Amino acid sequence: MPRLLRPLLTSVVSVVLAALCLHPTSSFAAEKLPVTASFSILADLVRVVGGERVTVTTLVGPDEDAHVFEPKPVDARNILHARLLVINGLGFEPWAHKLTRSAGYKGATLVASLGVATRTLPAENGSRHAQSDPHAWQNPENVILYVRNIAAALTQLDAAGTATFKSNSEAYIKELQTLDNWAKSQFAQLTKDKRKVITSHDAFGYFAEHYQLTFLAPQGVSTDAEPSAKQVALLIRQIKREKIKAVFVENMSNPKLLEQLTKDTGVTVGGKLYVDALSGPDKAGASYLKMMRHNVTQLMQGMQQN
Repeated sequence: MPRLLRPLLTSVVSVVLAALCLHPTSSFAAEKLPVTASFSILADLVRVVGGERVTVTTLVGPDEDAHVFEPKPVDARNILHARLLVINGLGFEPWAHKLTRSAGYKGATLVASLGVATRTLPAENGSRHAQSDPHAWQNPENVILYVRNIAAALTQLDAAGTATFKSNSEAYIKELQTLDNWAKSQFAQLTKDKRKVITSHDAFGYFAEHYQLTFLAPQGVSTDAEPSAKQVALLIRQIKREKIKAVFVENMSNPKLLEQLTKDTGVTVGGKLYVDALSGPDKAGASYLKMMRHNVTQLMQGMQQN
């Protein structure tokens, strides 16, 4: 090596070593916290709260049905790479415990719905026991609890990100409150006799209760079983009697049942609703906020025809 270059090289190395000594944890600080979310709506909330400090993997993706989800080997691998698993709870992911146990997952698990005042539903599918309605995210006030729970869990695992998680969650809570107030103002335009909707399955309980609407569905809270012929017949009679024209399919449901209802009642199926899953990135339900605004708009258009 030429003599003139040796002092220069030595000087550069000294500067680099000094920088590493001053910032010994810089490489670790840049490392994102790996999080696995059980389904797409939770994944969206984690990304909002975690921002650039997290990387999120989703088990049940957009337009997929978590009720009938069957985990694959790749899902077990994804969980093993996570330091935090976020689930909804309330019986929404009956496969989650078995998956984490079979995968040997040792990380933290957050039940995002912790603290939600749950709705109790009557037993279905031959069960003698009542069950909790898991679709708590259909009420934006509940999602505020979800967001706070997620921020607390992320803070426990990444204390350096405390300020980021607090700032992101507080900003998003304001957006949720704005969304909620807008939705209330929309539905306030409807008289009581118009506030009725038919959907594929009973997933709008929290939404209906919060906004004082009536949702009727041929299917129960889960999509893993078909309704009986008697249930469908009763619903058809109710549609005809009350002249309900607001009929909707969901993005993760089989539309054949509603097609039968529309054939027998003469009503037209309205736009697609997003319920248990977000849409793909280029569709109307690509985020929780977009999903809710889309649903409110579609529902208003349908109920105004009742």
